[in-house]
Amino acid sequence: LHGVAGRLLEQAFEQAGLPAPVVVAEQFEPDGAFPTVSFPNPEEPGAMDRVIELARSLDADLALANDPDGDRLGVAIPTRSGDWRLLTGDEIGALLADYVLAQTSGDDRLVVTTLVSSTLLGKMATAAGVQYAESFTGFKWIADAVRRRPEQRFVFGYEQALGYLVTPTPVDKDGIGAAVVMAQITAAAKGQGRSIEDRLDNLAERFGRHCTTQRSVRRSPAESRAAVAALRANPPETLAEVTVTEVTWFDEAGLLRLQCGPNARVQVRPSGTEPKVKVYAEIVDGDPGPLADAMAEILRTR
Repeated sequence: LHGVAGRLLEQAFEQAGLPAPVVVAEQFEPDGAFPTVSFPNPEEPGAMDRVIELARSLDADLALANDPDGDRLGVAIPTRSGDWRLLTGDEIGALLADYVLAQTSGDDRLVVTTLVSSTLLGKMATAAGVQYAESFTGFKWIADAVRRRPEQRFVFGYEQALGYLVTPTPVDKDGIGAAVVMAQITAAAKGQGRSIEDRLDNLAERFGRHCTTQRSVRRSPAESRAAVAALRANPPETLAEVTVTEVTWFDEAGLLRLQCGPNARVQVRPSGTEPKVKVYAEIVDGDPGPLADAMAEILRTR
């Protein structure tokens, strides 16, 4: 997206033996004005519209986008209905983890994700017999979790904000390496007569369909901290008619987790970079939207 990562991605595809990617010409060259997007992050609404349009016109199997410095990766896929949809950061993380775990071996392997990412990676790690760790939000904390476990062999880490690392080093997010692996996953699936959508369905059959969503409530930094403190002092007994069964406070992360039975949870924390409170909701085999909406409404009144 108007950055320096484009040519590096082309080189990485070539070295991996992949066909050269078809690029969006008007977004390929570096341009600090970012003229075709409101903000050059694949997470932002509309940022991947042009690459999806190109992929649709080519009947492609995959659309990828890196941010300008190439450390994040956005992914969109065609669906059976004929539409295209963006994958969530957690869906991309699960696909990459599934591939990396299948390509590696040993019970000393370590996978790491953040507190606000999906619980799915932990279940995948248990099934694969590998080590699993959670860190605070931000890739520097994933790196810290790796550093603290020198006896274990790091093989994969991710954060739901489109940050992934599919190689042991360097311990920082790498959207180019992740793009290469996502292309390899897609090629392998197509060789088996399958699609990325089929791979996601397979993960859901094995572990349940882990659905995640986010909400943001705009508050000043001081108001954000106060709202989370008030919620911690007086958490709700139910959210969207679902009983809150456990409340956990992560002090160093400033994060409050409300567990809603074995298959759902809502997490809240003030943003570290913007004037807002962030809400992260997850439910297995259900819609997390009502939980997130209920929490957002509570935060607006505190």
